[in-house]
Amino acid sequence: MPELPDLDVVADALHAALAGRPVASARAVMPLAVRGTPAELEALARQRVARVARTGKFLDLQLERDRVVVNPMLTGRFQLAGRGEKAPSGVAVELSFGPRGGGPPPDAARWTTGAGWLPADGAPVVVRFRDPTQMGKVYLLPAGVERVIPGMGPGEMGPDALDPALTLDEWRARIRKHPGELKNLLRNQAFVAGIGNAYSDEILHAARLQPFRKRSTLAPEEVDELYVAMRVTLGDAVRLLRERVPPTFEKQVRDHLAVHNRGGEACPRCGSRITQVTAGGFPTGYCRSCQR
Repeated sequence: MPELPDLDVVADALHAALAGRPVASARAVMPLAVRGTPAELEALARQRVARVARTGKFLDLQLERDRVVVNPMLTGRFQLAGRGEKAPSGVAVELSFGPRGGGPPPDAARWTTGAGWLPADGAPVVVRFRDPTQMGKVYLLPAGVERVIPGMGPGEMGPDALDPALTLDEWRARIRKHPGELKNLLRNQAFVAGIGNAYSDEILHAARLQPFRKRSTLAPEEVDELYVAMRVTLGDAVRLLRERVPPTFEKQVRDHLAVHNRGGEACPRCGSRITQVTAGGFPTGYCRSCQR
């Protein structure tokens, strides 16, 4: 499942590659993945890209007039390709873009500057959203049309986990309202947005906290340590993935994780065996020795 670090890198890369380009064509290879009408999809043509951004675990393509919001769910991935480049299997939606003048946008992420994988401004570009399980959804949001996106409605999405506005004081105030298990809390997008199954394990390992422990049992210093672990773990992952992911943006890099999906291996901190259990259909990895 793409999470905050994965989508942060994809959004930065696509913004640098696409901003200023006009949509040449939009094609629904798997129409069931699209929430919108064929006419709305066709109307994307000739609109220029204003911005590509990440909102929680969604990718938001903002055009001159309309928006396209993608929820990749468990298996959705993105491909940045040249026109004519062979498409992988499982493509749900394909957007083609024309050339642009003036180079990358001035607000492109610094790490993308001069990147060898950036397509030439005069060359056409194709972005494909592929999802073999067809769980992900592509929402078309024409200007003036209200369309509910599950997970983005009022009260459904909390502050972004890396938002500077989510200060330690704000974190303390928000977490007091949630007495449940810590892993479920971190995965609750209404509490904080962007964290999924993998990085919740990593954050809790960094904070030395058990995933099934109740928030109501945390001491004040543990609440603060969890906040720091969240910011450091996600920030470090974003920086690592900027180096490891391009130009194959459909690749999901997970080999840097300390405990997630590493059941039976040695804990990198204390050397004890990592425990992996499946709860609610999702694997949870943690160390019984150094997570309290």
